[in-house]
Amino acid sequence: MGFIFSKSMNENMKNQKEFMTMQSQLQLERQLTMQNEMRERQMAMQIAWSREFLKYFGTFFGLATVSLTTGAIKRKKPAFLIPIVPLSFIFTYQYDLGYGTLLQRMKREAEDILETEKAKLEMPKGMITFESLESIRREQSRFVMDK
Repeated sequence: MGFIFSKSMNENMKNQKEFMTMQSQLQLERQLTMQNEMRERQMAMQIAWSREFLKYFGTFFGLATVSLTTGAIKRKKPAFLIPIVPLSFIFTYQYDLGYGTLLQRMKREAEDILETEKAKLEMPKGMITFESLESIRREQSRFVMDK
């Protein structure tokens, strides 16, 4: 009689363990999906911001270019054209970020860094562990108790 009861208990525990594993996996998948969704939304906001900024900066850049070119021609001073150079770099960067391939190039570069330059990504003092956090927590709680 005890053997049958024990066998049934073992089977129930095995089923419960499998259920818990499935639930943990499902929870992790949901968290990963949520984090990816948040990342995509943040990237979309960054691109939208860049496009909106480009509209305003593009207008400023256009007016400044026309005004500076007109001033350079009327006064016969080519030095008026100098501010156009740095402004054009900013305009080009914003255009590339909003409508170009800058994000894809950044992604490729990040992937390359992850693959070939792993040492540059290491945390000072190594990865944080549960034990290190616990020792810090205990130290802080002792500090609070001592006050």
